Amino acid sequence: MLTEPQKNVSLAPFNSLALPALAGRYVRVTASEQLMALTGTRRCFVLGGGSNLVLTGDFDGLVLHMAISGRALIGEDAHAWRVRAGAGENWHDFVQWTLAQGWPGLENLSLIPGTAGAAPVQNIGAYGLEVAERFLWLTAFDLQTGKSARFEREDCRFGYRDSVFKREGWHLNGRYVITEIVFELPKRWTPLTGYADIGEWLAARRISTPSPGNVADAVISARRRKLPDPARLPNVGSFFQNPAVDETKAVELLELYPDLPRYPQPDGRVKLSAGWLIERAGWKGKRIGPVGMYEKHALVLVNHGGARGLDVVALTRAVQSGVSEKFGVELQPEPVFL
Repeated sequence: MLTEPQKNVSLAPFNSLALPALAGRYVRVTASEQLMALTGTRRCFVLGGGSNLVLTGDFDGLVLHMAISGRALIGEDAHAWRVRAGAGENWHDFVQWTLAQGWPGLENLSLIPGTAGAAPVQNIGAYGLEVAERFLWLTAFDLQTGKSARFEREDCRFGYRDSVFKREGWHLNGRYVITEIVFELPKRWTPLTGYADIGEWLAARRISTPSPGNVADAVISARRRKLPDPARLPNVGSFFQNPAVDETKAVELLELYPDLPRYPQPDGRVKLSAGWLIERAGWKGKRIGPVGMYEKHALVLVNHGGARGLDVVALTRAVQSGVSEKFGVELQPEPVFL
């Protein structure tokens, strides 16, 4: 196990936007024991699959590239299976493995890029499910104290594409390094098929009682149809969060745009479709230099070749400004900017 950092390592292969940047120091972490030797490290960034990251330039600190593998059933009762994943496990592969074992519950999160360790940081979600709903606890190493800590669901303070790790900046300053996650998968499984993409896929195949595998296949089909392959057209998937506005603002917008997609939230606010707003503001398929919003999906920012982090920043600000000027709604990016 290599703990001594390598110097001036290119991060271009490790981010799905294919942006150039150097890490002043770099360690590939394959076992939690490596972290003990790094206790007290400052200026540190924890890197997973790089699928939710915008590199704005070189990073002069230490990059910990998480590659801890491992997946196992660690317990079960009458209600659920408890399944553990190492932080470096590929998320989609892990989801597919759980389904192959006969443990449903994560199928709606199929084909989301990245690692298992990054899933709770962002509280990834898609097609009616967030990872927080299946999360039980995680283990993280505290680089300040040199000790491991256990975070239960309530400790993570999950929100929409948010958690305490993201909110407190721990993913940026590297205080806590997530090493493993445990999920609770229900034995009394109910399919989540409320999204049109899933319902239409099932209806086309005359499937009235879908299996977990059917739901996963529907989600995979929808994501492949809508989102470009990062290996061919670099991107980080959905680039902006769906904004939530108060009811007064929602009513105001609906009077002007009756076809505006809207989703009432438990707290009284109304969530809007960021993709719809971006497209109506004229940014779908539009480019600024080497970057642009994808011609087939307005929510996806893509690198057409040769882009740098500052190009992404410029387009981000331009899209935010365009949506704000037209609708009076502020968009927030999903990825981390480093």
